[in-house]
This record gives sequence, structure tokens and C-alpha cells, in this order.
Amino acid sequence: MVFTSRHAIDNYFKLAGEMRLEIPETMKYFCVTETIALYIQKYVQYRKRKVFFGKTGKIDDLLPTMVKHKGERYLVPMSDVHDDTVKKLLDSKKLTHAECVMYRTVSNDFTEEEVKTFDYDMCIFFSPSGINAFKNTFGDTMNGKVVVGTFGPATAKAAHDAGLEVKVEAPTQQFPSMTSALNEFLKKNK
Repeated sequence: MVFTSRHAIDNYFKLAGEMRLEIPETMKYFCVTETIALYIQKYVQYRKRKVFFGKTGKIDDLLPTMVKHKGERYLVPMSDVHDDTVKKLLDSKKLTHAECVMYRTVSNDFTEEEVKTFDYDMCIFFSPSGINAFKNTFGDTMNGKVVVGTFGPATAKAAHDAGLEVKVEAPTQQFPSMTSALNEFLKKNK
């Protein structure tokens, strides 16, 4: 199993439970970050020999470990909003894998009252679906009034395609985290 988020873990184990599938003790879990790897403890006994994680939080960092287990078949549960990055990386190393959409990303719409009283200086988006929800709710009325930040290239592309002016973008070479990008933005715009 290759997990890229806690949502993937929750949905995988929920579905396995509903289908009454018994997950073997020998199952190996490859997680993008240590936080995600530790989250697995909610469902299975954590053992170092069966739970692996990358150091940087990027899937590329996990690949060398996965290549050591080349004989394994990998299942990658994903959201309906995903790109082919994981597929391309696994294909490039000739690892046997399958991707499956196991859950949907659903936006939580604003109420009319929330729209009327919307008083934020900045909105940070972590997925393209967040950009779509924002545009559906506010249209172009907020463009220029609210500072827009994005995390990840797919989210940045969605924001640019939607006509939003992105002022804070991460991860980049200079700002590997949203925290560092925000700190720099706030220093420049006191």
C-alpha cells in the first residue's frame, strides 16, 4: 500500500472493514511522510519492518525504499482530484502498481451569512478543488481584495487558470514550506 494522505488511510481501512476484508499481517505500507506513517497505528500495529516513509514528504524520496521491494505489487488509493505524478514515478522504476480513486474531495460551501460577512485578508488553498469552490462562491468579486496563496503546483495552476493573482506560492526552491513562504510575504508586506 502506498499512502499519500491520512484521508487515504481512513478510506482504505473503512472500505476494507465494510467489505469484511482481512488485511494480512504481512502487508507493507509506504507513506509519503512520517506523520502519515504514524497515523497507520490507528488501524494496525506499527512495525518498522512493514511501515516505511520518506524523509522529505515527497514521493520521490520514498522510491528508493520501494525499489528495494521490487517484487511487491503496490496499490495507491487516491482522491478524485489527483494528477499522474505518482503513476509516472512508479512507472519510471518499473514497479507493479495500480491506482484507485477511493474517495472524493467535496467542498464545504459557504452559507449566505458567511458570504456576507466574509472578512479575510488572505486565503490559502491546498487543492484545486478549493480554488473551484472559492470561484463558485465568490466569482470575480474577491479578485484583488484577498491575497491568494497556493500550496503545490496543481493548485497554483488551477488558481492561475481561474484568473486569481497568486501572491504566496509554495513549495519552491526558496520556500519549501507554506510557513516559510508566509513568513517572507508578511516580512515584505508589514
